[in-house]
Amino acid sequence: MASNTKIEVDTVAEASSTPSKPQPSASLTPAQIAAALKSRGWEAEIITDVSMGSEMVSVDPEGILKCVDGRGSDNKKFGGPKMPGGIYAIAHNRGVTSLKGLKEITKEVSSKGHVPSVHGDHSSDMLGCGFFKLWLTGRFD
Repeated sequence: MASNTKIEVDTVAEASSTPSKPQPSASLTPAQIAAALKSRGWEAEIITDVSMGSEMVSVDPEGILKCVDGRGSDNKKFGGPKMPGGIYAIAHNRGVTSLKGLKEITKEVSSKGHVPSVHGDHSSDMLGCGFFKLWLTGRFD
């Protein structure tokens, strides 16, 4: 690994207090993760939501929670929060693999005022989302 690679460890707690599936307790603290990365020649720093204030981008509280694959649009509803994979990312991070679990996540996102979304494309259907394709084929395991 290149020694100039920088990893930021986010300490912001997960937004939901009632995930669809119990989460295992973290076995490493952010400080331990940073120390392990540094011992391997990486630069690592622990960040907080406050320290990221200048880099935070305002979102439309009623906007679409969508994937960040770079598909541009002038639709003002796309001003909502973005994350790679959209609701698939939430499911992956929680270990949710059922349709029922995905439905619960969409209800949770809706209850926070956002529009849950996923995407595909005209030639690959759901596999048109790179995150979904990696998740479905076990590439995150």
